[in-house]
Amino acid sequence: MTDRKSDTRSAAIAAGIILLVATAVLYLMPNVIVWLGTISPWLGTGFGVLVILAFFFVFWLRARYQRRKGL
Repeated sequence: MTDRKSDTRSAAIAAGIILLVATAVLYLMPNVIVWLGTISPWLGTGFGVLVILAFFFVFWLRARYQRRKGL
């Protein structure tokens, strides 16, 4: 049996890290897309799609982990 306070703290830390990383990536994303778009429009579009998919992939992995752990 695990300590509920420890689980809550762990979840809060994970959410904070995810939020900070997502904020930084989404803040820089337009500049990177424009820079990649000068090389190839497909490259810029592909990067944007991958960033958005990665955002949802992280939450899917976290939900899968919690389901498996039984939370």
